[in-house]
Amino acid sequence: MPVGTQATVKALTPRDLQNDLDVQIVLANTYHLFLRPGPERIERMGGLHKFMAWPRAILTDSGGFQVFSLATLRKVTDQGVLFRSHLDGDEHLFTPDRTIDIQLALGSDIIMVLDECLNYPSTHQAAAESTNRTIRWAQSGYAHYLRRQKGLHCALFPIVQGSMFPDLRTACAGALRDLDAPGYAIGGLSVGEPREISLEMAALTVPLLPADRPRYVMGVGMPEELPLYVALGIDMMDCVLPTRNARTGYLFTSRGKVMIKQAQYIDDESPLDPACDCYTCRTFTKAYLRHLYQAGEILFSVLATLHNLRHFLDTMRQIRQAILVGKFPELLRSSRSGASAEYWNEPYGTGHRKS
Repeated sequence: MPVGTQATVKALTPRDLQNDLDVQIVLANTYHLFLRPGPERIERMGGLHKFMAWPRAILTDSGGFQVFSLATLRKVTDQGVLFRSHLDGDEHLFTPDRTIDIQLALGSDIIMVLDECLNYPSTHQAAAESTNRTIRWAQSGYAHYLRRQKGLHCALFPIVQGSMFPDLRTACAGALRDLDAPGYAIGGLSVGEPREISLEMAALTVPLLPADRPRYVMGVGMPEELPLYVALGIDMMDCVLPTRNARTGYLFTSRGKVMIKQAQYIDDESPLDPACDCYTCRTFTKAYLRHLYQAGEILFSVLATLHNLRHFLDTMRQIRQAILVGKFPELLRSSRSGASAEYWNEPYGTGHRKS
């Protein structure tokens, strides 16, 4: 899922996302939209789909990750999170029920329960307290969702937490599974831990969640990691990498990364990625892209973002096609060389749904 934090995927129009990339779903963020322009205003204007002119699916994060990244500007209690806006310092309270109400006002298709996301590393005691709080918040938020969602068409996902402790992840997944939710997310990864631990925690958690519901790992990952997560049984992923890295000149290609500012590209008349048929690769040379980047031209962000997202989305399309024709194990073997073999069972990961 491309990330459109502020109701926009940076540097691209909804038309680009639909016509050039065929994006099916984008992610927006409750925290940022709550602060500006506000859920009530968006609701008055017909909801987030109409507001951002996006007719396809939208998932909104509860804002928990953003709130907890504020550190000195927030206070966590069992009731919720009291925080000060990073924009104007105004004080606000996010409770499990309140974040549900905000997302229902936005009109999202998939909404998330408020959770507590810890930094890495954390102690077992702190993680246990946080995990128990996340479970209570999920139970409260889900009950509120069931009361509110009559007549609305959206799905709510609780989020499994537990830091990097297997016993806490197991306990949290078990408690959330009892909610019988439409789907489940795995949060608290990509917070500074080694990538091997991220995969280990996902591998531990996925088999504990219902195999007939979407399973979503939040905030991952590099292109070569996507098949590894799919092998575990993950259906959904999001990450700012393709868009953020594009704007800094870090481009993903079938031949590896390209740092476009490097002098080796100053006279390079070849396309960015000969294997890619996106508009950027069909039309422009590396030399021109380097010129745009060095000149600080806005067009560079547009072209680079278009390509990076195409690379990620094409990777996912290749994975889906490989599964359909029975060649996913071969694709997986080409991607897993950097990961420990203990995470996988041949020919499919333990959580993979062959259907």
